[in-house]
Amino acid sequence: MTLSAQPVLSLALVAMMHGVGAHSGAMYLLRPDEPVLEMAVHAGMPRAFAAPWERVGLSAPIPVADAARDRRLVWVGGEEEMARLYPRVAVVLPYPFALAALPVATERRLYGAVFVTWPGAHPPELSDRERDQLWAACERLALRLERAEQEGRPIGREDDVLATSVYGVSETLGSVEAARMVSRLPYGLVSMDLHGRIRFVNAAAAELLGRPAKELLGTPPWASVPWLNDPMYEDRYRGALLSQQVASFVALRPPGEWLSFRLYPSTSGLSVRITRARAVADMARGAPRTGRGPSRLVTISQVLSLASALTEAVGVQDVVQLVWDEVAPAVDSRALALLGSQGGRLHVLGHRGYPDPHVVERFDGLPLSERTPGTQALNSGVPAFFDSREELERLYPSRHETPDGFAAWAYLPLIASGRPVGTCVLAYNEPRVFPADERAVLTSLGGLIAQALERALLYDAKHRLAHGLQQALLPHTLASLPGIEAAARYLPATHGMEIGGDFYDLVPTGSLAAAVIGDVQGHNVTAAGLMGQIRTGVRAYTTVGQAPHEVMSSTNQLLIDLGADLFASCLYLRLDPAHGQAVMARAGHPPPLLRRPDGRVRVLDLAGGPLLGIDAAAVYPTTEVSLAPGSVLLLYTDGLVESPGVDIEDALVDLGELLADAGGRPLERLADAVVRHSAAAGERVDDVAVLLLRAGDDG
Repeated sequence: MTLSAQPVLSLALVAMMHGVGAHSGAMYLLRPDEPVLEMAVHAGMPRAFAAPWERVGLSAPIPVADAARDRRLVWVGGEEEMARLYPRVAVVLPYPFALAALPVATERRLYGAVFVTWPGAHPPELSDRERDQLWAACERLALRLERAEQEGRPIGREDDVLATSVYGVSETLGSVEAARMVSRLPYGLVSMDLHGRIRFVNAAAAELLGRPAKELLGTPPWASVPWLNDPMYEDRYRGALLSQQVASFVALRPPGEWLSFRLYPSTSGLSVRITRARAVADMARGAPRTGRGPSRLVTISQVLSLASALTEAVGVQDVVQLVWDEVAPAVDSRALALLGSQGGRLHVLGHRGYPDPHVVERFDGLPLSERTPGTQALNSGVPAFFDSREELERLYPSRHETPDGFAAWAYLPLIASGRPVGTCVLAYNEPRVFPADERAVLTSLGGLIAQALERALLYDAKHRLAHGLQQALLPHTLASLPGIEAAARYLPATHGMEIGGDFYDLVPTGSLAAAVIGDVQGHNVTAAGLMGQIRTGVRAYTTVGQAPHEVMSSTNQLLIDLGADLFASCLYLRLDPAHGQAVMARAGHPPPLLRRPDGRVRVLDLAGGPLLGIDAAAVYPTTEVSLAPGSVLLLYTDGLVESPGVDIEDALVDLGELLADAGGRPLERLADAVVRHSAAAGERVDDVAVLLLRAGDDG
């Protein structure tokens, strides 16, 4: 994303924040080539606060992605609501603040999204005035973006905006006199900017912190004061800025003096008061600090974000991408590879960042008995760190795993359930020393990655089995029928195993033909297997010449006899193209749509019976429908028209309008249009099956 010459986004974002009294916010732009939102400008707070979400997919479970994807305002009224609705955000930012996210879009196009935040004292509900102002500001910004695009000057990333200047101080108190006054106070005073850097420190504060003022200025205290190098203290700074509420903590200055820190936040930074905590010292006199966590809270935030994100990783490639997005930037790695084993050989599970992919892929299939860093880490479960190319080549002269162009490597064994499931390779551009604390952090990260990888490997294995079963049970091609043109589509659900019980078939029977579509309850291997049995049964009953109502009754009895405790919906048609007729029987299935040659579309009102597998005595009446040459029948499963937040009646109306407008297209193109424009075209919670039939013009 290029940097814009004119600060259009910055000015719009700041004006929006001022209009509703928000204290921070960010504007995201939608990439033109993929469904990804990229942060274009951040205001009011350091960008590091939102580091895990600088680049997010439209399907990500965070407020700004939901607002963009659903074209709605997302309101999160506080800390508890954030934990309930967006736990991944709450894990990284567990502070009291309110948030609103909105799309930036015109009627024709989505340009991006924006979020703004308020201190924790904001009321739990968004006022009507705030709501109206936010929508109006986003609409104005969308029109600006549209106009800029039409004029050939697209707007990209801009410089972030922090705090506005503080007015009125110079008129009441000169800076020199202010410094004199503060220097006379008996307690320490420190002024910090929004990045946490010290901009002023009085003599008492420098004495209490034990560092000369010149060594403190321009640095965060956790960087310049060794005993404040604890994530908990930086967490207080972040919490105070986000919530705009006073925060405090006590810290032990070695060897035994406790100090009290009280943080007073504003939108321009923090004022910190430092005093001796005598009461604490009396309670814990001489109690030493025995542990210290990672040196930077941003690293901890990224680790927390990774841990939360990895719980949502489904397949191995999800894990690879998450490690690349979350871990590699945190540890300054420039390339990544995940290695596993298969049949006694090394297996490359995925990689990112290598200019030449063959550098990594040539190791695929390497025997585990061969001595290389990757096989050693996988076999032994012991991490290996190589500070330079020379060190790697000295220990492994064969140079089997020296990636061209990189100068340092970390090989992290991924141990899950007590056994190695893979190796994570991190490569660096420059020679690098791996101190003990960094090795400990990287090894801990390996444990998180290993648990996710173990689940992902199991999922992928089940998915391959399930997908193969599904493909074997659905027809590879549709039978060619005289007087009938047919096209079909099947889309698995985007959640879970991507396998289900939707099925369709076309069966020739002499001068007639039969078409069937159905949906077995469930989205697993059991549903897919039962679907195959039902489809085989329908084909057999059709072949022996049963009438439509008999086919449905026989299939119902078959499902009951199988004792699977699953139900199925079904729609069965006996087609007579020579006479332009179809006889249909329905078992709890959504009604088909019929497009007549003149372009009119109607939903067919068919007689029907209950779902298959419920009542052995159920009867399935039939309905005869006229099919004039050029008529199109659209048969579908409920996944096509049922989607969260979409009324099924509206979905059917939209589907009918599409069929009316596009029904004259070639049938294969029409099938693509139907599944592409359906209510469930994006995130599908159910499978989708579509069968299109067109009566031939020659009768």
